Amino acid sequence: MKNIGSPLTESDARSLSAGDSITLTGKIFTARDEAHIHALSFNEKGLAMPFDLKGAAVFHCGPIMRKVGDGWEVVAAGPTTSSRMNSLEPDFIRKFGARAIIGKGGMSKDTIDAMAEFGCVYLALTGGAAVLAARGIVNVAGVHWFELGMPEAVWELDVKDFGPLTVAIDSHGNSLYEDVGLDVQRNLPAIRKKLGID
Repeated sequence: MKNIGSPLTESDARSLSAGDSITLTGKIFTARDEAHIHALSFNEKGLAMPFDLKGAAVFHCGPIMRKVGDGWEVVAAGPTTSSRMNSLEPDFIRKFGARAIIGKGGMSKDTIDAMAEFGCVYLALTGGAAVLAARGIVNVAGVHWFELGMPEAVWELDVKDFGPLTVAIDSHGNSLYEDVGLDVQRNLPAIRKKLGID
């Protein structure tokens, strides 16, 4: 299994193919829909962002955090269903230069097109493994926009061997979700016949 450093370069993202299994080491940022809206609003108003997403791995996650002294620790960090961000992600990738999106369930064709254009990949993390995912987070480096609430804030996380993650959509337009859909369509007549649903 390949370990990739984060932030990623364009060549890092372009070197990955749908179906690859990887882990990440470096920095990732959580961001759900409210954080996406907030960031795009900052960009539209010409305001300086409090964090740099160039080359970043952006995790669709609303983590459960626990205050420890002056800092924070992650209790659980499961992926959010990425389709919530479908209308926001293409502009987010184009404007901020994210190179990896981590989530579950895949994303729209517009997002896949933006990934192919700018060199970004979609990394699937197994749902229901929030505590396991948290084990790969070694430090909470900071939190931004906490006023959005714990799950919607942007958490800046240091990770080591975070994953395993599956490259479900690569930067060349290939999607495991689309492949599965095509397989189902191809095999549907035989399945229906076997089940006696003709």
